[in-house]
Amino acid sequence: MSTSTFNLDRLVRENVSKLKPYSSARDEFKDFNEDMVFLDANENPYNNGVNRYPDPQQITLKQHLSSVKRVPTDQILLGNGSDEVLDLLFRAFCEPKKDNVITLPPTYGMYSVLAATNDIANREVLLTEDFQPDVAQILEQVDHQTKILFLCSPNNPTANSFEAETITELLESFKGIVVIDEAYVDFMEGESWSTKLQQYPNLVIIQTLSKAYGLAGIRLGICYASAAIIAVLNKIKPPYNVNELTQKKALERILDFESVATEINSILKERDILSKVLLEVSFVEKIFPSEANFILARVDDADKRYNELIKKGIVVRNRSTQALCENTLRFTVGTSTENKKLIAALKELV
Repeated sequence: MSTSTFNLDRLVRENVSKLKPYSSARDEFKDFNEDMVFLDANENPYNNGVNRYPDPQQITLKQHLSSVKRVPTDQILLGNGSDEVLDLLFRAFCEPKKDNVITLPPTYGMYSVLAATNDIANREVLLTEDFQPDVAQILEQVDHQTKILFLCSPNNPTANSFEAETITELLESFKGIVVIDEAYVDFMEGESWSTKLQQYPNLVIIQTLSKAYGLAGIRLGICYASAAIIAVLNKIKPPYNVNELTQKKALERILDFESVATEINSILKERDILSKVLLEVSFVEKIFPSEANFILARVDDADKRYNELIKKGIVVRNRSTQALCENTLRFTVGTSTENKKLIAALKELV
């Protein structure tokens, strides 16, 4: 899609276009110097390490992310988890009771929750039997009020990536914003779609430090998009949405890329081992291909097997209520020790 055929102004809510964003104390004076006396933000003046408000734009963290991901800092937005970033997209571009979005079940459940929370119609188009987007059916659901299309790739709970040709076709055909949720990108073989940001002005990439980076507890979501889209989201984000402790821990982890790489490689090896062993379990009927840190398996009776594993002290996820996922269990890839306990438990059940 060329820049000339994508009209961002048409997509932005009128009230957001007219909005004058809140200006915090640190927005108005950014030149931090330890010799300066800061009496502008009504903070407690006694230093305990976190008595000052954090950088509202997370500049240092964005600079390091920019270096690692090769995305300019003005094309990065950080949020309190990916869920905040997703919610900002709804609030920036979708008019309640008027607009609609498209999601592709089975997929991440928060898309539909956020749509309902923001009073936005969610038009669901089932994936195909091999868990790929049905382009014809998706485009058939589009009208002038369709603002966002959500693609989760690698997908949760199916663990597969969507075919590049399919995503390209949607990017070029859909006139709204195409959000690709790449929470599991570090576990797949291909490269991130963030490399295509300059080519597709309607592309938004969502990533997280909760999975491969092992930072689920600090809640940091990342959005990569055009500078124009990021500017719209910055207008409505809370002024200090990413706290100081999160920023420091995230920076520390991003700089420790050797440890992260080692853990990712270990998870990939364990995923292969677990996949092979699951195939040997008599009540496992099918293992779906995985490019994530989990495996989706179809079993004879998901409710029964889930409860049996619970009794053995092992918690997996029963995904049987999801579309196209009848009698499926989702196994997160654990440590070698955890996986051995799971394997032992499965063999005992047999």
